[in-house]
Amino acid sequence: MSKPSPEVYEQGRGMDAHNKVMREVRARNNESHDPREPTRVWLDEDNTPEGVYDSLTIILNTGGCRWARAGGCTMCGYVAESVEGGTVPHEDLMTQIERCLEHEREHAAEPAGQIKIYTSGSFLDEREVPAETREAIAETFTDRDRMVVESLPDFVDREKLAAFTDRGIETDVAVGLETATDRVRHDCVNKYFPFSAFEAAAAEAREADAGVKAYLLMKPPFLSEAEALADMKRSVRRCAAVDGVHTVSMNPTNVQRYTMVEELYQADGYRPPWLWSVVDVLQATAEEEVIVVSDPVGHGSDRGAHNCGECDDRVQRAIKDFDLRQDPSVFEQVSCACEHTWTAVCERERSYSMPLAR
Repeated sequence: MSKPSPEVYEQGRGMDAHNKVMREVRARNNESHDPREPTRVWLDEDNTPEGVYDSLTIILNTGGCRWARAGGCTMCGYVAESVEGGTVPHEDLMTQIERCLEHEREHAAEPAGQIKIYTSGSFLDEREVPAETREAIAETFTDRDRMVVESLPDFVDREKLAAFTDRGIETDVAVGLETATDRVRHDCVNKYFPFSAFEAAAAEAREADAGVKAYLLMKPPFLSEAEALADMKRSVRRCAAVDGVHTVSMNPTNVQRYTMVEELYQADGYRPPWLWSVVDVLQATAEEEVIVVSDPVGHGSDRGAHNCGECDDRVQRAIKDFDLRQDPSVFEQVSCACEHTWTAVCERERSYSMPLAR
């Protein structure tokens, strides 16, 4: 179990310089948030090993990721939306769940078969979600088929997952691995754990009869477009080789507030990935023995994955179609002249002089 406070949690991880900068950036945030309201809730479709499911996605508002409180990942601004002051009380967290169920009743014809619960940190960290709340949430959704919970590897524990699996719910752990390359994860993302910790978490999940979804980050800061492409293809393949991992979700970096990525972006030192890069990775890894999906947040905007502005929506629709069908032929239906610009960027951009094009 990880140590209790962000300050202690940071000690000995050798990442003090990055964390110091991140704390300074985050300190500019003075927003407050209602502990009885979820951060976000929405309905969508997801591809799973058992087929496509309607999903209710819940982002609980907790006290925030403890690694983010220490400084945290260079691209992640979710802690800025979290409640200050530590753990949110059980009663307030369950009120958030009821708000999400109200949203579902208002916008869905029937209950979703899959529930996905995120906290912008670790659902399995009992500082964020107490054991009492975890059990109550499991009981609330015992009538659903599938459950996805988010966690750092530190907190993946078979006894915690048993709250869901013992109730007969097919359960997955979503782990923010970001990359299979330890140096990129450490130096570009500022995430402390090695790939071996992800492998250990996957083994722990298997002991609980739970599956694993690996969340990867397309184009963290300090990588050129070509370097990011190569890292993603390598990372998808390495994740696919880990026993228990059945899905890889590739998340293109978007520019969130109060992050190091935003600092770089505002200084013309960072451009989110091209949507063509997302397509290239999906095509290149389509034959792997895992489901590979991507849902570019903020696609088509300057702060999200984008192409030229003319083809962004078409490419995004093709990506969503691929997510559900896993058929790379969907990309044969989209083309644009800006693909030549993307090709030139991949050939000529270098880390010391990027971005080559905005």
